[in-house]
Amino acid sequence: MSVQDIIREQVTTHPVVLYMKGTPQFPQCGFSANAVAILRACGVEDFFSVNVLEDNAIREGVKQYANWPTIPQLYINGQFIGGSDIMREMYQSGELQKLLQAALAH
Repeated sequence: MSVQDIIREQVTTHPVVLYMKGTPQFPQCGFSANAVAILRACGVEDFFSVNVLEDNAIREGVKQYANWPTIPQLYINGQFIGGSDIMREMYQSGELQKLLQAALAH
């Protein structure tokens, strides 16, 4: 399986996927910590996370997959949402909560 196939499988088989530096319990950068805090503020405790620091192929591959240069990256139902700044804006507008509720209702 190619790195792109692995990423595609991860984002399409889990409703909420966060590519981040570190783990939800121990984020390794402020942006990743912010992304986890936003998901938890939306009531999402259980989500699939990938620590890109453990696999450089995934770290580089996910940037190509979404054509997005930075980590973290959030996917909901296979759709790329954005990084922590976009997550924050969507959370403040209420849009992120709606997307997450719909994704987790299935």
